Amino acid sequence: MSEPVGPIYLDYNASTPIDPRVAAIMRPLLDGPFANPSATHAGGRAAHARLDRARDQVADLLGCRPDEVVFTSGGSEADNLALKGVFFALKARGDHIITTAVEHPAIVEPLRFLERFGARVTVIPVDRTGMIDPEDVRRAITPRTILVSVMHANNEVGTIEPVADVAAIAHEHRVLVHTDAAQSVGKIPTRVDELGVDLLTIAGHKLYAPKGVGALYVRRGVALEPLIHGAGHESGRRAGTESVLLAAALGEACELAADLRPLEETRRLRDRLWDGIRARFGDGVVLNGHPTERLPNTLNVSFVSRVGADILAALDGVAASTGAACHADSVELSPVLAAMGVPRVVGMGAVRLSLGRMTTEAEIDEVLDRFARVAALTENAGPRPVA
Repeated sequence: MSEPVGPIYLDYNASTPIDPRVAAIMRPLLDGPFANPSATHAGGRAAHARLDRARDQVADLLGCRPDEVVFTSGGSEADNLALKGVFFALKARGDHIITTAVEHPAIVEPLRFLERFGARVTVIPVDRTGMIDPEDVRRAITPRTILVSVMHANNEVGTIEPVADVAAIAHEHRVLVHTDAAQSVGKIPTRVDELGVDLLTIAGHKLYAPKGVGALYVRRGVALEPLIHGAGHESGRRAGTESVLLAAALGEACELAADLRPLEETRRLRDRLWDGIRARFGDGVVLNGHPTERLPNTLNVSFVSRVGADILAALDGVAASTGAACHADSVELSPVLAAMGVPRVVGMGAVRLSLGRMTTEAEIDEVLDRFARVAALTENAGPRPVA
């Protein structure tokens, strides 16, 4: 088996390449239709028709109506629109929002912002696998609760949260539910009625579409105050002339994502990688995240008493992420691992390896060969002292 040339990319949870089939859709759109989709002349109608097709494709993936899809500039904007939009639309009724301890900064930071306007935020803890207990949500709901926001799958460890159970509890109290599905769309089913959610976030660049485009599903009847005010685009929910090019790319990516069968091969390669790492490091490596309720492409492992950045550096060109930040002679765990109660001696050695459509068996074999060399080196070097 020949050695792969160049770096090996195992950071698909951070960003995916543009799928060639998505790029093929985009190329002719660089030349048109270029008119404003809101224009009533022939050029505008052609652009609007292409926008409608993209909206249909996103809706088909989510199992919703096309008019429930709002195009945004990405997942962060969609999260902000969901949280701030609900809060400012419903603040006369309530000011309490429930979320979890393992959310992405695109949820955490908007909630901190809303606290400056009187929002009260309850943070639900997670267990050692990164999963919440839906009954904690039930206990946290008050008469002033207006929204529960629980991510569908965690970007660091891949744990899949019981969103449908949370939604059932919240709806008993007439509370809206949002889920950040940026990491789950295209990897596991994300049908909005099965999840029971009222709002759902998509990020294009996690889905083999370009950066700079995303979407927010908004169930009919849910009131939102727009983040961006202007000429009333996106049915008055997000002003700004839509990019037909980016919307079409996201639509095509969503159509491709409907077929989850290739993910079984991704899961097989991920498990092959985990088995190989365990064989080389034994008790010196542990899994972070839920052992079964986890994204099929995500492997977050900790090398005990090691530093994740050192492991990655020794892998010589493998693009992946760590679960801890190094500052001089100290290591700070990520908020997700800290919330999971991962001991510092374990968490400081965390490495996230996330696979994708383009990952090959030859690449996995090569990565395992490099891990074998790292294991031999670490046996001789001993643990790195870190404050």
